Amino acid sequence: MRVRNKYRKPTAFPCNVGSRCSISAVVWSLVGFLLMLQFCSLVSRRNEVSGDFKLHMSSHPLVRELEQVEEENIQIPPPRGKRSPRAAKRRPKRTTTLVDEFLDENSQIRHVFFPDMKTSINPLKDAGNDSNYYYPGRIWLDTDGNPIQAHGGGMLYDERSSTYYWYGEYKDGPTYHAYKKGAARVDIIGVGCYSSKDLWTWKNEGIVLTAEETNETHDLHKSNVLERPKVIYNDNTGKYVMWMHIDDVNYTKAAVGVAVSDYPTGPFDYLGSQRPHGYESRDMTIFKDDDGVAYLVYSSEDNSELHIGPLTKDYLDVKPEMRRILVGQHREAPALFKYRGTYYMITSGCTGWAPNEALAHAADSIMGPWETMGNPCIGGNKIFRLATFFAQSTFVISLPGIPGSYIFMADRWNPADLGDSRYVWLPLIVGGPADRPFEFNFGFPLWPRVSIYWHRKWRLPSSWRV
Repeated sequence: MRVRNKYRKPTAFPCNVGSRCSISAVVWSLVGFLLMLQFCSLVSRRNEVSGDFKLHMSSHPLVRELEQVEEENIQIPPPRGKRSPRAAKRRPKRTTTLVDEFLDENSQIRHVFFPDMKTSINPLKDAGNDSNYYYPGRIWLDTDGNPIQAHGGGMLYDERSSTYYWYGEYKDGPTYHAYKKGAARVDIIGVGCYSSKDLWTWKNEGIVLTAEETNETHDLHKSNVLERPKVIYNDNTGKYVMWMHIDDVNYTKAAVGVAVSDYPTGPFDYLGSQRPHGYESRDMTIFKDDDGVAYLVYSSEDNSELHIGPLTKDYLDVKPEMRRILVGQHREAPALFKYRGTYYMITSGCTGWAPNEALAHAADSIMGPWETMGNPCIGGNKIFRLATFFAQSTFVISLPGIPGSYIFMADRWNPADLGDSRYVWLPLIVGGPADRPFEFNFGFPLWPRVSIYWHRKWRLPSSWRV
């Protein structure tokens, strides 16, 4: 005979003998608990981000001036005469847009996007109250009085000389089409280099990687493509290493090239090209992390996704490890930077020389996963923001001493005359809670938002310039 123990503890979820206890209550209780944790973490993190942003703003009051963006109200003129084939191709029986006017070299408002030489930025003449001002879209002269040729470029700060070096495509040649439906192009001339102590006055250091004139099989033969050169310094080897997009006239080679030099001003010795990780590579950039590890980021698979992977210790090759990011999003022109342990990236869409909408992305690990945060552009007008102020990202410059503040470097391409393409430098600030939820996951990002502010005229705080 079995005697019941009157001191036996009751079960947590009573059920009858032989019956099957439902676990749905347990599951939903657990789900609710996790959602509550997520919500509490979100509120805490958003308050922290908001607090950091307020502290940032109060510590640097001049940053507030950069956030007082300007609005644009550009009136589209009525049609006058025959429009250019490029604009007509983009306007099949629809209302003319500002993008159409931008692409039309015969537009009556061409001067709005490409001001003439009379308004150029000239560091040798712009003294007094006009000094150190950036005018996005104007011609920018070097200390010799010539337009700067550093398109699709990148910036290197050399700690040994306390000097900034700006590298980019030297496009001072005629623009033409290699074949009827080919993209506008300029023969390879080389990679231009400019030096500066203040990011405003630029000395021409010459062409540090030159084209090959005679050997048609060489990657750098003038008939090929060299784009988006970026340079980083290797602390282990003492070498300056340049990576760039290398292609043929049909954009079918889709490779990266590498060159090295003992000096930031070159000359650089070209080592060769490859398809990284065995995949095609077009628009690309390199990023050197705080620990000295460098990474290659490139558009691949017909620009439908980005690939990212670390470089070898000498920065001359890629390691086998690679991650696919932003799969299916068709992004190019990546520009990376890092703030308080979070990695950020600005990308553009894929529309050739025509401007399109920039997007900001963020990740806790550079290898991903990466989340899209939305359009970072603020000011101008709706079309300005959707066209990234008629420019395309190329690099982001860190500003030491002003936490969360950067310079967004972009190119305003001129497909009618690529050598006359302009530079759009604008303040980029990281701060404040994100205003757009995750695209695929629950909740808002835990990172502060990225903002690029439009200004017709702006300059860095005087404390930083000193």
